[in-house]
Amino acid sequence: MSVEILNESGVTIDEGRFQRLITYALDELHVHRDAELSLIFVEVPAMEQLHIRWMHEPGPTDVLSFPMDELRPGTADRPTDPGVLGDIVVCPDVAAEQAVRAEHPAEQEMLLLVTHGLLHLLGFDHAEPDEEKEMFALQNEILITFLHNERIAGR
Repeated sequence: MSVEILNESGVTIDEGRFQRLITYALDELHVHRDAELSLIFVEVPAMEQLHIRWMHEPGPTDVLSFPMDELRPGTADRPTDPGVLGDIVVCPDVAAEQAVRAEHPAEQEMLLLVTHGLLHLLGFDHAEPDEEKEMFALQNEILITFLHNERIAGR
């Protein structure tokens, strides 16, 4: 997997951990090993500009996804074709505010947001109740399993 991580936020990010999460999630979803994506961490003003430009909504948001090749999850017998998944943009400051409300660490919130953004790149959505149920269940399964595997590995 080619995962480019850019940190333009000024917040210290454990890039290796996010790389491991993305690799794990893409393996679980049977995405071709030659798939590419970018993960970008930005400051509040940059996220606010993106949110206004692409979603036509005021203020910053926590995560945005910009799909490219419209790849979908594969199967063990038939992984996706190689291609460019797209970009995930996360705002650590917004994530930190949400983490306080959720009563967990900011990094855990960002891991959740990256998983959420990745699922959007793969065509998942939550506009309808049944879509939301499916997407959030998969998001939670991926994140919980990843965090469990990290604990076992002593990370």
